[in-house]
Amino acid sequence: MDNPARTTILRLMTTDTTYDSDILVIGGGLNGSCMALAAAQGGLTVTVIDTLSGETRADPAFDGRSYALAVTSQRMLAALNLWQGLADHAQPMQQIKVTDGRVGDSAAFLGLSFDAAEMADGPMGYMVEDRHLRAALLDALAATPGITHRTSATVVAQSTDTTGACVTLSTGETLRARLLIGADGRQSGTATRAGIRRTGWTYRQSALVCAIAHEKPHNGIAHQLFLPPGPLAILPLTENRSAIVWTETTDMAQRINALPEEDYLKVLRPRFGDFLGAISLAGARYTYPLGLTLANALTAPRLALVGDAAHGVHPIAGQGLNAGLRDIAALAHVLTHAIRRGEDFASPQVLDRYAAWRRFDTATLALATDVFNRLFSNDNPLLRGLRDLGMRMVNATPDMRRAVMREAAGLSGDLPDLMRG
Repeated sequence: MDNPARTTILRLMTTDTTYDSDILVIGGGLNGSCMALAAAQGGLTVTVIDTLSGETRADPAFDGRSYALAVTSQRMLAALNLWQGLADHAQPMQQIKVTDGRVGDSAAFLGLSFDAAEMADGPMGYMVEDRHLRAALLDALAATPGITHRTSATVVAQSTDTTGACVTLSTGETLRARLLIGADGRQSGTATRAGIRRTGWTYRQSALVCAIAHEKPHNGIAHQLFLPPGPLAILPLTENRSAIVWTETTDMAQRINALPEEDYLKVLRPRFGDFLGAISLAGARYTYPLGLTLANALTAPRLALVGDAAHGVHPIAGQGLNAGLRDIAALAHVLTHAIRRGEDFASPQVLDRYAAWRRFDTATLALATDVFNRLFSNDNPLLRGLRDLGMRMVNATPDMRRAVMREAAGLSGDLPDLMRG
């Protein structure tokens, strides 16, 4: 039996040649909002379809979530006129220290140490809290001509033809545009409705996420500890606080997250010692399962995927949001350059350029995070010896160390316009 919503879409697409906007962005989170701003800066009109209400998006409470922004991501936010309002809330990362150890191992090997002083591009990155980034994006969406932000709206059907895309909302309303962009997360309905399959697996791990206030200053140093159950990241925030992303087996993570606050801290404290002095929880704490998921295609007729809708990777390197922003910068670059040449910016030929640009990078990131997680999330003596030897070699070779730093900062490869600074 035909889907009534799809039938309505097909009828409208064959009889109505008008467009509500140039682009429909499905998903109102960080990636969807940045995509809208990047497209609008290129002269395109955009409608953002957001399942959450405006009040939920604008909640100013600190919930413990924060993001590590690479240098190129910071450049992009500056190019989108967002950084001026974020700079006072951003904590520069001046050093990154990597340790391979065990819980209670006071003599754990300090495997790698990266210092921003070795780079000519300033800090190695910045930590920004989710609440500040969300607020800046919401303000920019509201202030940018050509952007319509539809909140509390759900897409129930979509279709495309040779001239555009059309979606039906849960209200029965239909919207039409030249291009549809899916920025709706790992369970992307946009991808599913387009028939794009996914490849991936779970790690039987979950991330415990929280923020802590601490007695001693962090001095802008980020720490990555590799423990047998999984990595533990301690990432500096403003106001003498740090973000914690802590990986355990899924069963253990659920048990730990259910503990009272003091018992939770008793489990956390011995995992990284007392170098920050006394600690306490700041904000909420939560847990989410970890896995790898890749869309088998980044594009379809009149459709492109960005962010977690295109690829969801292990947080071991903190590159999830950075990879999404790189998608957005690349897609905006391709679209705006096509417009300057007088091309149909949503044609298969143009979208193929985006897919070709991002396909290798996303596959490489997925492979790297998967291999690193499997290599380090164990206490096998042979593997531990090999990885410690590898880290010593990188640490002792300045050229290799700088190459790793530039890769982490997003400075390697062909950069889109928005990330060039």
